[in-house]
Amino acid sequence: MKILGISASPVKGGNNDKLIEKVLGIAKSRGFEVDSVLMSSAKIAPCTACGICRDEEMCPIDDDMQQAYQKLKEADAIIVSSPVYFGSVTAQVKALFDRSVLHRRQGFQLKNKVGAALAVGGSRNGGQEKTIQTIHDWMHIHGMIVVGDGGHFGGILQKPALDDAEGMQTAIDTINKMCDVLERMK
Repeated sequence: MKILGISASPVKGGNNDKLIEKVLGIAKSRGFEVDSVLMSSAKIAPCTACGICRDEEMCPIDDDMQQAYQKLKEADAIIVSSPVYFGSVTAQVKALFDRSVLHRRQGFQLKNKVGAALAVGGSRNGGQEKTIQTIHDWMHIHGMIVVGDGGHFGGILQKPALDDAEGMQTAIDTINKMCDVLERMK
């Protein structure tokens, strides 16, 4: 089974890129195949609401979303990590979320995939839960099975994320919960 990690940060090698690498490493050690989409290197334009994806399984915008479509479709589970930008996700991942409407319009292709969220804020209570809620909303709209860390909403971290022992435990618990659910679904 394959887990796709999406880092929503535009900062290459930043907290979210490192966090996705860390949690995917845990999943890989548990025997899962892993892949990633890093918004720090991907160029994904916003949706123009042209409507072409209503009738055809294609988007006329020629950018890195073409590879992301395939990765989203192939994944059994998707974990998204976003920094908190003004109380929500980054514009970069919002573009990916909006463009994923193609999968919804073409038969709910993300339905029943397992989804989870991580968020990194500048302080302990820096908008992480609202950011996670936005990620969960995207997952619910696609009909995904959303999991948290076993007791709450997912991974809630304060930057620098890898140094936040309390927050890192929520991220570890979240990826392990995702792996547990996938193993039960086999």
